[in-house]
Amino acid sequence: MKIFSESLVASAAQDLHIANLATATIGEVLLIAQHLERETGIPFIRMDQGSPGLPVNQYGVEAEKAALDRGVGSQYPAAAGVPELKEAASQFVKAFLDIDISPRSCVPTTGSVAGSYGSFIACTQRIPGKNKVLFIDPGFPIQKSQLRIIGAEWEEFDIYHHRGAALHDKLEAILSRGDIAAIIYSNPNNPAWICLEEEELAIIGRLATQYDVIVMEDLAYFCMDFRRDLGHPFCPPFAPTVARYTDNYILMLSSSKIFSYAGQRMALTCISDKLFERHYPALAERYHDAGVFGQTLVASILYMITSGCTASTQYAYAEMLRLSTEGRINFVEDTREYAHRAERMKHIFTDNGFHIVYDYDATQPVGDGFFFTIGYGDMTGGQLLTELLYYGVSSISLSTTGSEQQGVRACTSRMREELYPVLEERMKAFHEDHPL
Repeated sequence: MKIFSESLVASAAQDLHIANLATATIGEVLLIAQHLERETGIPFIRMDQGSPGLPVNQYGVEAEKAALDRGVGSQYPAAAGVPELKEAASQFVKAFLDIDISPRSCVPTTGSVAGSYGSFIACTQRIPGKNKVLFIDPGFPIQKSQLRIIGAEWEEFDIYHHRGAALHDKLEAILSRGDIAAIIYSNPNNPAWICLEEEELAIIGRLATQYDVIVMEDLAYFCMDFRRDLGHPFCPPFAPTVARYTDNYILMLSSSKIFSYAGQRMALTCISDKLFERHYPALAERYHDAGVFGQTLVASILYMITSGCTASTQYAYAEMLRLSTEGRINFVEDTREYAHRAERMKHIFTDNGFHIVYDYDATQPVGDGFFFTIGYGDMTGGQLLTELLYYGVSSISLSTTGSEQQGVRACTSRMREELYPVLEERMKAFHEDHPL
């Protein structure tokens, strides 16, 4: 039995000016869920927005308070970042990736959204004729919206059928055309939670060097592949990264998920030292500066977007990184709760006729974590999204993430203990109403 009638959901969509529920964005689905909760008092199972669902890291809070008490709020922060954060970032990258990046090349950004936005601009303008971005999908829809704003083009492909060695031929066929400026992906992946394996990262790195393409690696869910014990600084195993296989990389490290510090909008753009110092005549001509990649990105692009990052939050992030590097914070264990939630939620769905869409990495079953993907019978992603709304469950269609597979993305972050029996009851009703 449905919780919300089709007419009630349609009326909510009309009131919110949402033209098509099947292709609704994250923000639109969020509005629908909030609207129906407010109108009826019936709680939703919120699997839409990937907002942290754990308490904020208190070490960061205390460090930020102390910074404000010292008076840092009265002065503009340097565009390149405060020295304490840059140094802590360099050490953190060494501790958990075993990669050497100098403090100079670690640049704070107002969330990874600002980091990718600025990086897209610099990457697509550095060499005439190399002006497209390649998305290894599924991925984060906002990044394509950023390219629409700056007028840059992109290409994309769903990695579902191109895992392992098969990735090489697919990538080379695209890169050999000569117009790709950058490749972007998330690892672990939003929305599928798949993880690129070493063979695949090596392929990406080698081809990036061969075709002079910059790899933008979004590490929002850093070390959150809970199948491996990645939480010990300076001890293997280290988190996987393309930085082992090319000098053409930009790593984006956000504080939002690993430290639950999303509200303060703080991230890092960590650039290969060789790329940071590389000179591009096209950048020099456009910006009337030295044309050095890192300098142009910081002073001529990022500063124009956000004028630097909040000073007090930089000190908070620096403290959390420093304590992690010293082994006093184990952010991997702190975030493992998401894996426990995913395991329980997956069982409820699969026990009621659902299947996991992205169920395998190249060589092993996909892990449990912040996201997972589900399908139901032969329903399209849009149909499933809409049908789930009638049962008080919000999600997003995989089609909005560049995926060619049919299903929806489920986020674990808002799940609470008292909601598991509610989810189970509703999915039993869904299964009864939709016999396979």
